[in-house]
Amino acid sequence: MLFMMGLVIFFSAFNAIAASQYQSNEAFISQAFNGGSGKAKVLWLDDNLKQAVEAILAHRFNKMRVRYWQHNDETVWIMDEIGKESPITVAVHIKDHYIARTKVLVYRESRGDEVRHDFFTDQFKSAKLDDQHQLDKHIDGITGATLSVRALTKLSRIALLLHAHVVQ
Repeated sequence: MLFMMGLVIFFSAFNAIAASQYQSNEAFISQAFNGGSGKAKVLWLDDNLKQAVEAILAHRFNKMRVRYWQHNDETVWIMDEIGKESPITVAVHIKDHYIARTKVLVYRESRGDEVRHDFFTDQFKSAKLDDQHQLDKHIDGITGATLSVRALTKLSRIALLLHAHVVQ
């Protein structure tokens, strides 16, 4: 019994250490909107939009709505996607139908956290979607972080898709 309690405490402590928050949601939103907070909104997903999101993710999306923030024609999307085993929380700021900034807010994987650095996320700047819902620019991968790279790329594509839907 004591051994089991020790394992529970160990794994709880490991999970707490494994999750690293690099910026709060509020700080990212404020920075994106130059000190403003934007207006929190909710996008309800119709069947077509949900299917488009699932096509990008290559798995089911079990949400009926997505929260976002908007200021004029700019939007911020904060979403999670599984890297290898755990969710990665990513914020994407869209301006003029292009990515203005992508940032990893919380990283929970044991490896591959290089995707949080500016040298990687700066690749997404100025990216937009083509007709097949692909990014119009190549994103270089990182050895050992392939699944994390894919997660950020998918979330960036989804943010651009949803932005186009709300700012028509």
